[in-house]
Amino acid sequence: MRLFVVTSCLFLLINNVSFAATNGSCKTLSPITFAILPFVSTKQLVIRFTPLVNYLSHHLDADIRIETAPNFSEFTHRTVETNRYDILFTAPHFFPQAHDAGYQLIASVDSPGMRALIVVPKNSNIKNLNDLKGKRLATASANSLATLLVKKHLTEHNINPDKDLTLITTPTHDASLLSTYHNITDASALMQPPYAAASKQVRDNMRILAKTHRAPHIPLSVSKRISKACANEISTHLINMKTTKEGKQVLKHNRFSGFQKVNLEKYEHFKHAILDK
Repeated sequence: MRLFVVTSCLFLLINNVSFAATNGSCKTLSPITFAILPFVSTKQLVIRFTPLVNYLSHHLDADIRIETAPNFSEFTHRTVETNRYDILFTAPHFFPQAHDAGYQLIASVDSPGMRALIVVPKNSNIKNLNDLKGKRLATASANSLATLLVKKHLTEHNINPDKDLTLITTPTHDASLLSTYHNITDASALMQPPYAAASKQVRDNMRILAKTHRAPHIPLSVSKRISKACANEISTHLINMKTTKEGKQVLKHNRFSGFQKVNLEKYEHFKHAILDK
């Protein structure tokens, strides 16, 4: 089965298929785009998510194609303004906007949540949060979940993230981590899953300085172009993955324990109680 990836430099020509909201199966709606927030490099997205996309393609008997964007801002623009994507794998704080634009929640990663981390080189003289003052902290874009959680965490510890240290913006979580690993920056802020997925060599030479509050894990939703029947098919296959040998093997590739049903209120509450507080 052929797999296509779309970024700002690599465009995928998709047939002008009419995705009417009927009771048609996913097969009748092919091709379907599976959009993934660019939280790591495009190469890493392909490596991590190809098994999941191939699994869904096989079980839905549909052509599913990975798509992403060059940065978070463009990804959210394509989500909200153009409804470009069919299946959406985005950060929890971006989902309420997507829902307002017509995306319907069908599942989430089965996990109690995920944290952001602040990490430093193992031999760094930065021993606590106060030692970050005057230092360079690498983080993904200003509206990334890691940045928001870390800035909130610093503020709660009487550190002004916009004045007491210098924030260095990087394209992805991996880039943030590597900038500190190579001593370009003094510390990095990134989400825990990308850190756990980093090479052992990198992690063995880093030290976790702080962990933030938990955020809900990644939601999966579908656009209004996807029929109710197809949405139900996708949700069922995702949730049932953890019950089969084949599904468990695919989940292991992404370090997911599985997928679960979840209420929309969980993400709305997170946005207001944690981010807008």
